[in-house]
Amino acid sequence: MLRGDLDAIAGLLDPDVKWHGGDPTAPGSCQNSDQALRFMRQSDVIRGGKFELVDVLDAGSDKVIVVIRPPSGPPVANVTTFRNGKVVEMVHYADVDEVMRLRSQPRS
Repeated sequence: MLRGDLDAIAGLLDPDVKWHGGDPTAPGSCQNSDQALRFMRQSDVIRGGKFELVDVLDAGSDKVIVVIRPPSGPPVANVTTFRNGKVVEMVHYADVDEVMRLRSQPRS
């Protein structure tokens, strides 16, 4: 992703991957890999690798928190869930502090 290599990214996505801001049914949410890749192709920041990787943090046995800094503005995060080696869900957070609060809560 740091190189903007969408072919490599496509190989990591489950065909039914969900990418959203907390509500997978909200308008603009991606419901599959085709929609997610279409969004990425339209984003100059993603397509051009125009962001800085700030951190990747463990968020449980099948999740990581990916914190990035776009060219302008504060860092953002995606909580990325994997299953069988593929990304099955990415939840976007504009507020990295919110993700850190969720990460520090006890897991059930």
